[in-house]
Amino acid sequence: MPRSPTVIWTREHELIALNLYGKLPFGQFDQQNTVIREVASKMGRSPGSLAMKLGNLASLDPVQRARGIKGLSGASTLDREMWNEFHANVGNRGPESEQLLHDLFTQDSSNEIDFLEPGKVRVKPSLRPSSGPTETKALVRVRRGQQFFRQTILNMYDVRCCISGIDVPRLLVASHIIPWSREPGLRLSPRNGLCLSSLHDAAFDDGLITLDKDYAVVLSPQLKRYLPSSALEQNFERFEGQPIEFPNKLAEPDPGFIAYHRENIFRG
Repeated sequence: MPRSPTVIWTREHELIALNLYGKLPFGQFDQQNTVIREVASKMGRSPGSLAMKLGNLASLDPVQRARGIKGLSGASTLDREMWNEFHANVGNRGPESEQLLHDLFTQDSSNEIDFLEPGKVRVKPSLRPSSGPTETKALVRVRRGQQFFRQTILNMYDVRCCISGIDVPRLLVASHIIPWSREPGLRLSPRNGLCLSSLHDAAFDDGLITLDKDYAVVLSPQLKRYLPSSALEQNFERFEGQPIEFPNKLAEPDPGFIAYHRENIFRG
């Protein structure tokens, strides 16, 4: 039987693969994976080709290397160039890759592509609806960037709050360590994100909790003043001094960003 013609890996396909790499656990880079099969079909590629590409990208992931996971050995020069470009300029490449992935499944700009349910790709209304038919390209790009950050952060943390373990997607937030308004260049950096429940995100954002240098939870005196309280004991006090759960890939939270939050946001 004649072999199917080889489909060249273009820059656009590399960006889609890099986007997908951040949204699938390492152990799911298999050509039988329903998500890989569906995305590969939309790309006009074989599932094996896309699965192999993800395995090659894993060899470039410093977190995986630190854990002794080598990935596949076939990373190309283009893979290395695109990996470095993507992570050095995630503020631009993140939204671009999200748009490319979005356009594989839908042309409706009010929808987003959801990877939060294991084994499924869902097209669903955006959490941040469009402003109508006259919405500018700049605003669409901002929404794509927000979608990229949320989907990547939640999937990095296995769709679980890294403090409480809550695993209901609607109750989870891709929380910025250094606030969105203070460092535009870090808005989409995976190392500037934590997956938190809505409650813990509100407390973190307001400086009522932070993390110490060992990534353990610290409660603010302003929060402790409301103790004793069964609700606070259940949701905060029992986690005090406990380290967060770390992401499964890409990068743990940057210690410098955590120090910034501790020194500038935390109500110590």
